[in-house]
Parts: sequence; C-alpha cells; structure tokens
Amino acid sequence: MVTGDLTTSLADAVQAARTAQGLSASALAERSGVSRAMIAKVERAEAQPTAALLGRLSGALGMTLSELVARAEHADRRLVRAAEQPTWTDPDSGYTRRALSSGGPLELVEVELPAGAEVSYPADTYAFIHQQIWILDGRLRFREGEAVHDLDRGDCLQLGPPAPCTFSNPTPRPCRYLIALTRRSA
Repeated sequence: MVTGDLTTSLADAVQAARTAQGLSASALAERSGVSRAMIAKVERAEAQPTAALLGRLSGALGMTLSELVARAEHADRRLVRAAEQPTWTDPDSGYTRRALSSGGPLELVEVELPAGAEVSYPADTYAFIHQQIWILDGRLRFREGEAVHDLDRGDCLQLGPPAPCTFSNPTPRPCRYLIALTRRSA
C-alpha cells in the first residue's frame, strides 16, 4: 500500500476508533495531549502522522500502535504473508515498522531505526501492554524513564512499569529489532 493510501486508511481507523468509543475530538485531544486541530488534520488525511503522534493517539484510544495500523490495513487474517505485512514509515525519523502478525493476543512488530534516529513515546502508550524488545541487528539505546539500556544484537529486554520511552540508534548503521507485545490483564 502506498503511503498516501495508508495515510487515508490511518485517518479512517483513528476516526472510527474515536467514534466507536463515543469520544469527541476534544475528548481525544485531552486524553492524548494532541491538539484538536492536529487530530482533525489526521482524520481528514491532511497530515501524515508521526510515530510519536500515532503512539499518543493509539494509547489514548486504549489500543497499541500495531492494532491501529492493522485496522488501517484491515488485517484480520491468521496468516500474513511477508509481501502482505503492512509497513509504515515515520515521516520524521525514517523509522520503519512492519506488522508481522495480524493482531490477536500476541503482536509481533519488526522495526528498523535508521542511523542516528530517535523516536519517543509517553508512558500512556505502554499503560495497557507488556512489551519485550529483541535486537536482531545493530545497537539500540533504549531509555525507559530514568533507566538507559544499551542493547546489542541478540539482547532481549522486558519493559518494566509504564514510563516515557525513547528508542535511539547512536550508530552509523541501521538497527533492526523485534517487538513482542501483549495486553495487560484488566
């Protein structure tokens, strides 16, 4: 799917999730910390949202970023062939995320973080999920609240309680990692 089509599909998915929960754009803005004007631009597909912005919106909607992208891609299959796995690139950082699974209780996401890139998410993004990061190639500096974890190929980190997080690649090479996540029990 081309970026324009995905932007339109994401717009529809955000608006559908918001209205399904009976939220006004103002209520979503208050929950997410994203301005009402920006939410309107996203929902009209007038702005290509960044990873950080989608993370804030999905967290405020009680869903993972992967769930939001899967809804945009209408991914409700058990088998997702490599060529059909939705890929999304953050326009700010060049961060590319590929949804390997099609939802369900366990989500798998492959991420490539370009050299020198950084992506941050607020604690709300992690409020309802358990997450582990496994480094496939390269090096990742992961800030979880006050803790800093330097992760190399093969390292696996289980995230702690929800905290603001920053994924950064301090090297001149891309970093690839797998994120496995599940919902926290209610």
